[in-house]
Amino acid sequence: MTDPFALFGAEARFGIDLEKFGRARERALARVHPDRFADRPAAERRVAEQWTARINEAWDTLRDPVRRASWFCAQNGAPVNAETDTAMPPEFLMRQIEWREALEAGGADAEAALSEARAMRDRALGQLADAIDVRRDFQAARDLTRELMFVERFLAQTK
Repeated sequence: MTDPFALFGAEARFGIDLEKFGRARERALARVHPDRFADRPAAERRVAEQWTARINEAWDTLRDPVRRASWFCAQNGAPVNAETDTAMPPEFLMRQIEWREALEAGGADAEAALSEARAMRDRALGQLADAIDVRRDFQAARDLTRELMFVERFLAQTK
């Protein structure tokens, strides 16, 4: 994968301004949009399509905190391996079960579970920024990314 930060000419940091990157994406897409190459030879059109795909892939990585953190971990020797390594601390898994039970119960219990999950997500995001941008501790970032993946999945399932 192309370095998403280099593609947009920015410093590689976990904590980013998404609006700034969104504007950079729009400028980059405007330069290589396949419609601008409609009357060009097929090879130039294919290159424009490839650049468009790279820009969109980089944007997808940057705008999703889990993908962004996973990219940092992989680049620094601590791949998340979400597909093959599903082990998590038992207390974390128990908390997830409790949240799901609270959702089934509904009412105040459900709201409390959602509030706790959101707080855990916000805490993990802050700790990821510290682990990646400040301490450069990619093993800690790997563990936090895996935690964030579970929390994000839980929150997405509640919508």
